[in-house]
Amino acid sequence: MTTSPAAPTARRLLIVGPPGAGKGTQAVRLAESLSIPAISTGDIFRANVSQETELGVLAKSYMDAGEYVPDSVTNDMVRSRLTEEDARGGFLLDGYPRTLDQVEALDTMLAELGSALDAVLLLQVETEAVVGRLVARGQEEGRSDDTEETIRRRLEVYAEQTAPLIDVYENRGLVRRVDGMAPIDEVTVSLQEALEAR
Repeated sequence: MTTSPAAPTARRLLIVGPPGAGKGTQAVRLAESLSIPAISTGDIFRANVSQETELGVLAKSYMDAGEYVPDSVTNDMVRSRLTEEDARGGFLLDGYPRTLDQVEALDTMLAELGSALDAVLLLQVETEAVVGRLVARGQEEGRSDDTEETIRRRLEVYAEQTAPLIDVYENRGLVRRVDGMAPIDEVTVSLQEALEAR
């Protein structure tokens, strides 16, 4: 039996951390360096909100309250995105999965595609620094979902719903922890080193 030359190892990654940890910035940088798409549910929701689509209006009502958009909507959106051509060689998920139910949904999606996650990158940050960072961003960008009250609620929701999934991935040996409080360029280097250290 002959085998074809081995393709480069596909990078199927997830970046996690509380709101304001810098996931979006780092996801774009890392995805670019690995030549894989950064798939952000937040960006998809915001695009729908700005275009005032039916999904966007619904998503905005949850986002403004500091709550997550229902799993059924998010799961369908992610499933569709992962089947696109540019995601075949790998992807970097940012903002999904956020709950244990979404972890199961993602496991199912990836199994259907004959793949699995390679690593979960966890950005660790200090809560008060994150609140300050997000309040400043909200004022600069005029974002209605970045008031201090809403930010603190989002951090509570993260602790309740998202933090438990880190344990799941920890048990699978996938989690790589990086200090998200370091300067942006240092965080990028640390993330790349965390992947090379696998």
